[in-house]
Amino acid sequence: MATFELYSSWSKKGYNTMRIFTTEERQFVQDHLKSDPATLMLQSSRYPHLPVLELVQQIQARQKATPKLPTWVNNPDVIFPATLSVEQSSSETAAAFKASIIEGSLIIDLTGGFGVDSFYFAKKFDKVIHLEQNTELQQTAAFNFSLLGASNIQSINTTAEAFLQTFSEVADVIYLDPARRGGREEKLHLLQDCEPDVLHLLPLLFSKAKAVLLKTSPMLDIELALEQLGKVKQVWVVAVQNEVKEVLYLLQPNTLPATEIERTAVNLLPDTEPQTVSFTGIDENQATPHYADPDEYIYEPNAAILKAGAYRYLGQLYELSKLHPNSHLYTSATLVPGFPGRSFRCLSVSRYNKKELMRLLPNKKANITVRNFPETVAEIRKKTGIKEGGDTYLFFTTDMHQKPIVLVCRKA
Repeated sequence: MATFELYSSWSKKGYNTMRIFTTEERQFVQDHLKSDPATLMLQSSRYPHLPVLELVQQIQARQKATPKLPTWVNNPDVIFPATLSVEQSSSETAAAFKASIIEGSLIIDLTGGFGVDSFYFAKKFDKVIHLEQNTELQQTAAFNFSLLGASNIQSINTTAEAFLQTFSEVADVIYLDPARRGGREEKLHLLQDCEPDVLHLLPLLFSKAKAVLLKTSPMLDIELALEQLGKVKQVWVVAVQNEVKEVLYLLQPNTLPATEIERTAVNLLPDTEPQTVSFTGIDENQATPHYADPDEYIYEPNAAILKAGAYRYLGQLYELSKLHPNSHLYTSATLVPGFPGRSFRCLSVSRYNKKELMRLLPNKKANITVRNFPETVAEIRKKTGIKEGGDTYLFFTTDMHQKPIVLVCRKA
């Protein structure tokens, strides 16, 4: 593969122009990947012949991208954009999952950005059209596609609206990840506040594709989204290592009642199979919960399940009792294998009393979780003096008798 010697130079306002990235400059970046950026800037006078500011920005972007974009980071010739674009891009883990749930010949990524999703779509589709309205970000993504061997991606510098007005074909899928930053860089999550406005675009989207895959903020209420979108076939709540990263909605012209829409909670984990639970609103509504006092084992669902709302159904699926309708903690007398979350052995049940808790914590350390409890973790630590750490887990919650309790646990 040929070595490309280009990189994107930045200013405080965004991008400038592409220019030559010399072998020496590229080597500087590689040599200082683990260096402190602030220290490098203070030492910039040592390198009067190098554009240290631009190189440090490349180093910062690579440092931020290391855990989520190893394919890009491991290639020394890849160009990185401003760090905000890196922060907003999908991780490779999430992008690969998205590509696994759709199929077809042609997909359009309407808000392509850095191009991570497009890159993984290119592994499943014959052709990907990547759109990005920021000229330099689009050029950077296109350059990297070529560098990484994704020859079936056509990258275009335009807006979603302008492209759709002139696009005369019918794609198999349109993928849309609306920008969720306001004019003052504030985070947005309501559909009508994001850009482009998918609610306004829906009729046009359905005239240009057989299906639409929409990514939304994890903060957006799923019930509100189902009501506003109206044409949802399936929903995925995607967590990466127990942190919800995105919620995906597959839209098609045929409408299903909200209670019949399948929701899948997915927790993507390294080196093991994903934790997956699928259910419908009907499943959740018809599930009959059983409540009980804490038994030998305690279970905490993963974050994707909690976001998806499988509260009653989960207990029925795994034959577990709940501690309280709103606590979303479960219990059983024998260990249930394969639970999609964390499993603990309950050592004791304590009152919320500092002296009582300290007797149970000889080293005064514990990992604290709050579930349906009137105080925050910070408030509890301040009142009790319990330090973070150790192998003891405390769950501050409310039991079926409406009493506050503390579950003293160890991982099962």
